[in-house]
Amino acid sequence: MVANTGTQLRRRGERTKTLALTAMLIPGLIVLFFNSYLPMAGIVMAFQKIDYSKFAFAGKWVGLRNLKLFFGSTYTPVIIRNTLLYNFAFIVLGKFFSMAFAVALNELRGLNAKKVYQGVMFLPYFISWVAVSYIALAFLHTDYGLVNRTILPMLGMEGKNWYQTPAAWPGLLIFFNLWKGTGYGTVMFLASIAGIDPSLYEAARIDGANRWQQIIHITLPMLYPMLIITTLLSIGSIFNTDIGLFYSVPMRSINGLLADVTTTLDTYVYVTFSSGGSASTVNLSSAAAFIQSIIGFVLVLLSNMVVKKINPDYVLF
Repeated sequence: MVANTGTQLRRRGERTKTLALTAMLIPGLIVLFFNSYLPMAGIVMAFQKIDYSKFAFAGKWVGLRNLKLFFGSTYTPVIIRNTLLYNFAFIVLGKFFSMAFAVALNELRGLNAKKVYQGVMFLPYFISWVAVSYIALAFLHTDYGLVNRTILPMLGMEGKNWYQTPAAWPGLLIFFNLWKGTGYGTVMFLASIAGIDPSLYEAARIDGANRWQQIIHITLPMLYPMLIITTLLSIGSIFNTDIGLFYSVPMRSINGLLADVTTTLDTYVYVTFSSGGSASTVNLSSAAAFIQSIIGFVLVLLSNMVVKKINPDYVLF
């Protein structure tokens, strides 16, 4: 009887704990529903002719006409090229620098120094792109920017109008993206390194392996699961870009000269939708957003299938 009572109490305690943990998920699930799932109903707008005099989803059904108009535009190849190439650079360089900094920080022996460097690297992640745009302006302004007034004269070079030089902005956008996001990726890889069994390093030291050999044969292989998972997630959003980076930082609201090198699908949707809000522009922006969603979904499935063929232990689902 006592044993049964003890078992019942344990089960009751486990149920209470489970309910408490489930209740903690409710706020996040509510946000996820309203931000991610509820807007999915708007997909039907990509196949309709918007009529503001009717209900939002009561427009005339036009089938694939909006998609044909989008792909028939001469500017669409530029948009797709920019979106893919920028995201490819962000994925490759972002993962490389995040892993490199994580390994470097892990090798530091001073705990205080490690915390300081980690905090300094992570800080830009919390700065909004609007603030970053004005930081960039302080460096790149034609007349009083630090680059034109100080750095280039020290190197014996003449300043230039950076906001009217499209060729400079692919490199600048990649730099700002890495500066803002590498710290976050570094923390994720540091968490993976912290989970590595210390006995592996002890065994390697006994066998005579130096620090570099331990990094090559232990640390990096143990980071592969995190690398593959984050890469899969990044591939799923390869047709999505941060509008703050591509619209705010180049000052697109007052400068259209950089459109050819800064226009991606997200900025196209935003600019198209906000340029008067006519029915035709809403139709095109809805079509572009639909394409983003479908291609991202397909890429996640394909990437997951490829990883499953190579190593089933690293798949998302």
